[in-house]
Amino acid sequence: MKISHLLLLLLLFPFTNRTNAQAKDSQKILQIVYTSDQHYGITRKNFQGAENVNSRIVNKVLVAKINSLPGLSLPQDNGVGAGKKIGYIDYLAQTGDIANRQEVPLQSATVSWHEFAHDYLKGLTTKDHRNKKTRFLIVPGNHDVSNAIGHYKSLQPLTDATAMVSIYNLMMHPAVPKTNATFNYATDKVNYSRDISGIHFMFITIWPDSLTRIWMERDLQQVSTATPVIIFAHDPPDGDPKHFMNPVAPYTINAKDKFENLLTEKFKDSVTVKKDLNDKIEQRGFVAFIKKHPNIKAYFHGHSNANEYYYYKGPDNDINLPAFRVDSPMKGKSSSTDETKLSFQFIAIDTRSKTMTVRECLWDTAPDAPASPLVWGESSTISLK
Repeated sequence: MKISHLLLLLLLFPFTNRTNAQAKDSQKILQIVYTSDQHYGITRKNFQGAENVNSRIVNKVLVAKINSLPGLSLPQDNGVGAGKKIGYIDYLAQTGDIANRQEVPLQSATVSWHEFAHDYLKGLTTKDHRNKKTRFLIVPGNHDVSNAIGHYKSLQPLTDATAMVSIYNLMMHPAVPKTNATFNYATDKVNYSRDISGIHFMFITIWPDSLTRIWMERDLQQVSTATPVIIFAHDPPDGDPKHFMNPVAPYTINAKDKFENLLTEKFKDSVTVKKDLNDKIEQRGFVAFIKKHPNIKAYFHGHSNANEYYYYKGPDNDINLPAFRVDSPMKGKSSSTDETKLSFQFIAIDTRSKTMTVRECLWDTAPDAPASPLVWGESSTISLK
């Protein structure tokens, strides 16, 4: 019996050590899928051989492609985890426009949210490095907010806060969940942060305007200046002028001024929304904030959709913030007319070296062969130090 026990221990300990080592090694690389602008309720002109394809069908295919990732290997591109089997996805980040707004057939935010919840929250089957269900990190987009507060274009119904309320309850975890009746956009903002593997992630509503930066400043007071910070928002770092508060009394949402009142900060550059309008004054406030916090290392966004890795320079060309723009399954600048360019992003962060690689995942390069695997596109690797 003693000999058999010894043999059992000799067999067991190496296996246990290998298992623990694998678990520890997997935690060294944080893996996140990033997508945005699902726009439930509209159609694509063409998709996999069909015409006028509903967003529900398109998004289900996208989720299936994400579910296939753990069985694939990362490309040999010298980026984080190059050549290694993916195996797990820790988080799925989504930066809004789950619902759509005024385009025909005017699907309500309620229907759009329930479709998203079914396809993504329930339909995603991937696990994280601890073998637990992949978690979601979501913020609202301009369409989600406009559905909640109204718009100068026709909506049906005139307001429907379901998407906003659902995102708020899911991400903010209020003691008493909000309802459409109790939700107040002026006070119930979806701004939160997560400390993950030595990286501080900030998720904000729409864009870092002056009021949001007050929250961000307070949040960063609890973060070491040596800790890398990554921002996720719907709007790009240069903002969108029409999303600011109407500067003209009584500061309403109306068809004359065309401001959407998605942000609390009143617009200072003009009293009406017009072509080629620039928000330089508002951007300078954000640029000053970035300069004050040099540990802000990257900015991820949707809204103006395409896969793009670039540097945000600011209106005066005096900063150099890495920015990552993601595509939309429904409204991509290029992919809306060329489905072979449809993509989402795979983010891999080496938490020891503080290095991040963002890879383009092209998920419909062969429309005539829907079962074909996704193809790796462009990639960008940056230091988070």
